[in-house]
Amino acid sequence: MIEQIKRDLTGADAASIIRYIDQKFGKRAVFSTSFGIEDQVVTSMIAQAQASISVFTLETGRLFPETYYVWNRTIETYHIDIQAFYPKTEAIQQLLSEKGPASFYNSVEDRKECCYIRKIEPLKRAIEGYQIWITGIRAEQSQNRDAMDFIEWDEANQIIKIHPLFDWTLAQTENYLKTHHVPYNPLHDKGYVSIGCQPCTRAISEGEDFRAGRWWWEDKSKKECGLHVTHK
Repeated sequence: MIEQIKRDLTGADAASIIRYIDQKFGKRAVFSTSFGIEDQVVTSMIAQAQASISVFTLETGRLFPETYYVWNRTIETYHIDIQAFYPKTEAIQQLLSEKGPASFYNSVEDRKECCYIRKIEPLKRAIEGYQIWITGIRAEQSQNRDAMDFIEWDEANQIIKIHPLFDWTLAQTENYLKTHHVPYNPLHDKGYVSIGCQPCTRAISEGEDFRAGRWWWEDKSKKECGLHVTHK
C-alpha cells in the first residue's frame, strides 16, 4: 500500500496530499497536532478541505499557557474538534510519588520515562485503529528527521505515516501562516522554534540547531522523545 501511495503522491503539494488522504482514507486517517507552526499549517489545510480526518493532541499536563491559547484560537478559527489524550492518572501519580516532579532532569533514562508516560503511551491510544497518521514533520528540523521519507511505515506503531510538509522550508511555513492568517503560538516570535512541555523547552539563539531548545541539558544526538523514530 505504501508504494502505491508514494506513486500517487510523488510531486503533489501539501494541500493535494491532504485531499488525497481524505478521499482515500477519510475517518481512517488521523492528524496529531502539538500546535507548532507546521501543525497549524496542516490544520488549516484540513479545515479548508473540509476533511473528515480526525485531529488530536497530547495534553501532557506540562504545556505552556501560550499553547493553550493557540489551542483555543484554533478551535475558534476552524470550528473543528481536537480530541485531547491525557497520560494515565495512575502512572503519573506513581512517577511523581517515587521520583518527584522533576526527575526528567536526572538522566536520559528518567527523561524518556516521563516522555513515555506523558506522550508515547497516550499516543498509542490516540492512533489505535487508524490506518494513516499525518504529522507536521519537516525534513530540515533535525538530522534524524532528514533520514525519514515523506511516507513511511512506523513499525513501532504499526501505521502508515505521511508528512505533507516534509520538503517545506521554515520560510515557506512562515509565509503560509501570514498569507492565510493562521493562528500560531506567540512563543515562536520569542525564539521558541520547537515547543513541547514547558520545563523541557527553551528559546534558541541564532545559529543554534532547530532542536537545541528541547531537552537542552542532553547530548544533541539523543533529542527525540520517541514519538517519531526512524526505521531504516
